[in-house]
Amino acid sequence: MSDIKMRVTGIEKSFPGVKALSGIDFAVRKGTVHALCGENGAGKSTLMKIIMGLYQADKGQIFLDEKPVTIRNPIQAREHGISMIAQELNYVPELSVEENLFLGRLPVNKFGKVQWKKVREDAIAFLKEENLPYRPDQKLKTLTVSDIQMLEIIKAVTNNAEIVIMDEPTSSISDKEVRQLFAKIAELKARGVAIIYISHKMDEVFQIADDITVLRDGAVVSSDRAADLDLDTVISRMVGRKISNVYPKEAVPIGETALEVNGFAQDNLFEDINFYAKKGEIVGFAGLVGAGRTEVMRAVFGLDPHRQGQVKINGKEIHAKSAADSIANGMILLSESRREDGIIPVRSVAENATLAALKNYIYGGYTHKAKERADVTEMFEKMQVSTPSYETEISKLSGGNQQKVLLARWMLCSPDVMILDEPTRGIDVGAKFEIYKLMTDIVKEGKSIVMVSSELPELLGMCDRIYIMCQGRITGCIGPDSFSQETIMRYATGLMDHNLEGESL
Repeated sequence: MSDIKMRVTGIEKSFPGVKALSGIDFAVRKGTVHALCGENGAGKSTLMKIIMGLYQADKGQIFLDEKPVTIRNPIQAREHGISMIAQELNYVPELSVEENLFLGRLPVNKFGKVQWKKVREDAIAFLKEENLPYRPDQKLKTLTVSDIQMLEIIKAVTNNAEIVIMDEPTSSISDKEVRQLFAKIAELKARGVAIIYISHKMDEVFQIADDITVLRDGAVVSSDRAADLDLDTVISRMVGRKISNVYPKEAVPIGETALEVNGFAQDNLFEDINFYAKKGEIVGFAGLVGAGRTEVMRAVFGLDPHRQGQVKINGKEIHAKSAADSIANGMILLSESRREDGIIPVRSVAENATLAALKNYIYGGYTHKAKERADVTEMFEKMQVSTPSYETEISKLSGGNQQKVLLARWMLCSPDVMILDEPTRGIDVGAKFEIYKLMTDIVKEGKSIVMVSSELPELLGMCDRIYIMCQGRITGCIGPDSFSQETIMRYATGLMDHNLEGESL
């Protein structure tokens, strides 16, 4: 009897101007984790959407337990025992935890009336089983991104699914929650569930994968047992070239202080925040989920209020009450939430790129399209943005290419200080490398970068100094001589406090 739970053969899919998938053959064994690796735009999400019935393949066939099936929508996918945790979380903010958990599958009696008592009882049981401290009647808009991601994971695995697709499931959750997820994956494997796991975090892939398939440019490059592969081999197959230095950091002359933040505080969020970044520096911010890093950066940028504190750019105090104020003073913020605070989904890639710099192209009562298009072309070539055309809606691009467009948007503003909050989240190793190179080029121009990241290797690989936060306070600042993941985690968990050896104005 075959141990193959699902198999796809000869899958092809084209969109206007681009062939997304070409002759895909792919199989998942029962009770295993099959990692699907590839750069953004390689076709991973497109293939998963075909399996879920969100897209229809132009050619090819899906087999479940070696029987051909047709899946035309997500409801049919669920009936076939397939669940998916999407990279871009799908939830209804105004609905409660219990309503979101059972969305699309609310139990009803013979008269069609929802059995709310059963919904409440099952929701409480699920939350208790997963040790999650949420009330079933709590609205999702009151929860953090990491909270919602854990609920989406629960929602998928409580569907009694036989195949669970996980698309970047750890992108917004803490190390503790990652361990909980991996424990849940082990339980699912023991029950014979097949798991398709998509992640750009290669350490995770090698930690849990039984099989690894690599996609590149919409085609399968290889499919092997994970035990027969190593990291360098998988990366070189993904990008089609060997990346010998993942972090292209260069020694750059350090200049005067570009950004200075003093005594920053906001009730119940952060307290006594003091830091600076000099011209030519990449300054990192580390900390666990909930440490307050994003809240600090949003307040510094003027998106959120603060109770007290001072912000200086190039020695001049600014009083930013909006994003426009900060941009006018030479500071930008790349938000951690691409979907909510970044892209305008229904607008083209070109419109998204020039949105913050329109004043450069509108004068004399006209929009100077030629100059706008020339600047966009130059920036997209520098960022290596892959798009069918400049008129393509940005929502049609892969997550990595959307992130590149957002970086291009801010580069067109010619800022002196760039705050990048999780700039490589959900981006493949090849695209990360290009962004790291761009960051190096930016600071070589005498600009300053503040990078918030939950990926410690990239902080250690790219930063000149690293501040560490814990529970709304800066507990340490370390220089290269003290760089190590262990040291950062000690400060991030409060085991060490108030070491500012990297501080020197």
